[in-house]
Amino acid sequence: MALLSSTSLSGVSFHFPTCNRSFPLYGIHLAQYPRERPPRFSAELSNIPYWPPLPNSGDPTKRMGFLQVPPTWFQLAASAIIFLGISVRACSAASMQVPVLPITNRLPFQEQKFEADADNGDMGKHEKAENLQNDDLKAAFESWKSKTYALTVPLRVVSLRGSIPPSWIKEFIQSQGRRMKLQSEFRGSLEGIFSELSVSLKKRNLQPKSIMAADLVTLGDSWLSFAIHKDLIAPMEGLEDQDWFRGLPDKWKIYLCRNIEGNLDSQGKIWAAPYRWGSMVIAYKKSKFQKHKISPIEDWADLWRPELAGRISMVDSPREVVGAVLKSMGASYNTINIESQVAGGREAVQRKLALLQKQVLLFDSLHYLKAFGVGDAWVAVGWSSDVLPAAKRMSNVAVVVPKSGTSLWADLWAIPAASKYGTGRIGGRARGPSPLIHQWIEFCLQAARGLPFKQEVIPGSSPSSLEEVPKELLLTKGKPKLDTNLIAGVPPPKILVNCEFLEPLSESAWLDYQWLISHMQKPSHSLVLKMRHLIASTIQNFLPTRD
Repeated sequence: MALLSSTSLSGVSFHFPTCNRSFPLYGIHLAQYPRERPPRFSAELSNIPYWPPLPNSGDPTKRMGFLQVPPTWFQLAASAIIFLGISVRACSAASMQVPVLPITNRLPFQEQKFEADADNGDMGKHEKAENLQNDDLKAAFESWKSKTYALTVPLRVVSLRGSIPPSWIKEFIQSQGRRMKLQSEFRGSLEGIFSELSVSLKKRNLQPKSIMAADLVTLGDSWLSFAIHKDLIAPMEGLEDQDWFRGLPDKWKIYLCRNIEGNLDSQGKIWAAPYRWGSMVIAYKKSKFQKHKISPIEDWADLWRPELAGRISMVDSPREVVGAVLKSMGASYNTINIESQVAGGREAVQRKLALLQKQVLLFDSLHYLKAFGVGDAWVAVGWSSDVLPAAKRMSNVAVVVPKSGTSLWADLWAIPAASKYGTGRIGGRARGPSPLIHQWIEFCLQAARGLPFKQEVIPGSSPSSLEEVPKELLLTKGKPKLDTNLIAGVPPPKILVNCEFLEPLSESAWLDYQWLISHMQKPSHSLVLKMRHLIASTIQNFLPTRD
């Protein structure tokens, strides 16, 4: 008999079919509890008989073969289901309110916390170490900056002794600071400087103390063409950007612009920078002239006065000696062709030169002032850089610039051509001159540097005074210390326009000079032989073709 038993619990009906099985099942005997109390249950295992299915019939209960189940079983099952449902809801609500972290996530979090704490300690130590290291580096850098050799820029200058005021060196060092190392050297003569440069070229043995290894050297303007021709100096580059060059008078630019042969060329390069200039002058003893009632000297022609025979001492420069003759004849120092440009040609010049020779006691660039000082010579003809200091030490001496004009001289800064040697024995100088050369030249050309010339501390004039005499030089107060027509070392404007620098001579002009000197009679002191040797060596240095 198949029965469908049902029970109702809390408004819910449960239907439990009972059926027979072909295999034994465990039976569960439940005890009934009041609904308001939590159900308890006990189970007891027992064999439950299996009922085979009933034969198929029209009655569903008969076909299903349901058995009748006691009601307490259904109550106990319902109570168990309710209990399980309440437990599931409680667990679900608890899971929503307090998230439970997996155990696997807790351990790494604790490790990260410990690592972070450890890292914070290490970082603190590391920051302290870095701060100490930074302080040490800063202290070392400050100590390095205080040393004079840290960023020193060298500048080696070889100049003619007495050609620059001593104050220039001190003032330039102060203007540049401790980062500049100035090495200043001096030589006794312009000829000696040129000879040293020539020897360096000939031996090809460059040493750090060689004059060829200097950044700048003094070069006389009369030696400029020879120095260029023999590759002793290098041209100055990038002058368009230099203030000192833009402010240089045009007369200087024209005179210093040369081609590689040393001749004036408007398309050439600038090979030197002037820092001092002067003129050829005539000094005479006023006491001797007054005693013998001789008129004061005013021009070149006065040297041929009979009363001055054997009373003149003069430099032995061929250009100056022959130039004085040409000037007295109304010609130029820079006459290219004497035969065609001078009245009477070479013969007339030669006769005039022979007469001058009789007037001159001594042709000697080194000793002509000594003869003048002791009184053997009453007249001295030489460069203002030599004559003016000597005349100031004497009494009753006058110094004049000839009215017809005179020759001008200049001391120049030139760059020795050391870079072409390609040797490491002279250090950085092989790669080029010091970067301070333009600062030095600009310093020498500043208006303030002209004060020692105006005060006659150093003989000569600033290059800026070549174009015209500044007005302040014309306003001299009181009687000048020296009887002269020079204005602070500068010829008067009316005379200055007739003065000229000695330009390079052509080969034919040098041959004319050689012919004139060779026809001079030999005096007892053999100075003509010296002049012949000098002009012969000059021609030998000038005429050979460049290597």
